[in-house]
Order: sequence, then C-alpha cells, then structure tokens
Amino acid sequence: MKLEAGRVAVVTGAGSGIGFALAERFAKAGMQVALADIDAVALASAADRIGTVDTLAVRTDVSDAASVQALAAATTERFGAVHIVCNNAGVMSSGDAWFGPLSAWTWVMGVNFWGVVHGVRAFLPTMALQPDGGHFVNTASIAGLLPGFGAVYDASKHAVVAMSEDLYTNMQGAGLPVGVSVLCPGWVRTSILDAERNWPDQLGEKPPPGLGNDIVIGHVRRVIDEGTPPAVIADMVADAVEAERFWVLPHPDFNDLAVQRWHDIAEGVNPRRDMQVPGLPSIEEIAAEVRAAMFPEAD
Repeated sequence: MKLEAGRVAVVTGAGSGIGFALAERFAKAGMQVALADIDAVALASAADRIGTVDTLAVRTDVSDAASVQALAAATTERFGAVHIVCNNAGVMSSGDAWFGPLSAWTWVMGVNFWGVVHGVRAFLPTMALQPDGGHFVNTASIAGLLPGFGAVYDASKHAVVAMSEDLYTNMQGAGLPVGVSVLCPGWVRTSILDAERNWPDQLGEKPPPGLGNDIVIGHVRRVIDEGTPPAVIADMVADAVEAERFWVLPHPDFNDLAVQRWHDIAEGVNPRRDMQVPGLPSIEEIAAEVRAAMFPEAD
C-alpha cells in the first residue's frame, strides 16, 4: 500500500516510542493520522509535536472493546476512511508470573493481545469494504518468536504473532484487499519498562516486582536505552507496508536465536537455559547477581 496524501493511518500507543515514530512517519508522507493512547497528557503532546497534517487524538484503552470501537467511529467520522491501522500499544509487568497476583496477566494480555484483537475487529469491516483496501501492522516483539523475556510478556507476544499470521492467510484466502505485517523488534529505545505508570485502578494494587526482577530490569533498561531509535523502526515498517511484506524483523542477531530454537524443536531438544540474549549478561551471571543481592556475604 502506497503511503501518500489522502490516506488515513491509525496508531495506538502513539504517545511515545514506536507508536509516536509511526505516527510521525505517516504524517511526513502527508497522511492524515489518528493517534490513540491511554495517557491523555502524552497523547496531547504527541499530537502537538506532529501538527503538520490533519490529526485526531483519541484517548483509548485498547484492552476495552468499546473504547477501540469508539476510536474507529471517531476516525471514520473525521476522515471518512481508514487505510493503515497500527495495533502498537504494549505494556510489560515486573510482577511474578507464577507466585504474584493474576492481575499482571490480566493487564498485559488485555493490552498486548486483546488490544490487537479489538483493533482488528473494529477496523476490518471498514477496510475490507474500501475499494483501495487497507493494511494492519501488529506490533509483537522478538519475544513473540523467542521466549525468555518473561512468561506473561512472551505469551502475549506469541499470541500476536500467531493471530497475525492467521489474519494474513484469512485475508489472502478470502480475496480481501487487506494486508498484514507483524513487527518483531529486539531492543528499541522506548519507555516500555515504565508502562506500569498506567496501571489501571480497577485491577487493584500494582503487583510487586518478582524475585530478582529489579536486577534483570536494570540490565534490560541499559540495553533499551542503547537500543535502536524508534524512527528507524518506523521507516522499516513503512517499507514493509509499501512492499506488502508480512515480517518486519529489525534485529538479525535475535533472529539467529529464534532459528536455533526452531532447530531444537525439530530435533526434540528441551528448552535451553543457556540462551545468550544479545546485550545482556548470561542467565548464570544474572542468577549470581540475584543470589549476591539476596545473601550478601557478612563483613
């Protein structure tokens, strides 16, 4: 699909990070842009910063189907069409997946997985009936191809990859003019580690960090701060949309690990504990840091 003036893009999670970069990239192409985010302050700031094209800012809770339907209605009412929908909003919880409260699962799956489902279901009817069709971009993660980044987050992103593949083949099989891309980045310079600032009140108290998670998060924060600028990712997404390409894999060093995992699966090899994630210490090194923090040597 050509990115050009007269076309309309919708981006969730547009208040910062990859979402803002996508909105800005579409705006630079002359497209009209609907920005959505749960953070009203960040959303307003993002809309002001773009400001060079016709924009619409709609506070949206992607975990709520009615909220996303309202976003779709507001977009079509304002612009009359929708050509690109980026289901990009995402969160990560530091809570313990197995011993902590279930609310961590509810929140992360609600945003990361159900947010994509709601986005597709809200916008697909319009896009499928348009003569020039449309294109979905669903933001997953390399964690959607390679576990090891936290059970809750990994599960949500694996689900996004799987449903995106099914959506792609469904659209192809039905002969509908709707393309699909799935974005699976590694380390990108975003504020996802601070996502719990938007923890929903209705889920009760925010879960405490799981055992050792503060140490792990410290390492992850470093590599994220050193990661790929979101604008670079947005350019890759734009290229994929124009080329009608499904996979958007910005970090080949992670791809090698995913390939090794699938070789292991084919050979029946049990999951490895020694996976070396690019940029991070080994699992053994992190475990040693956790033990040292828990049981410091006596002076």
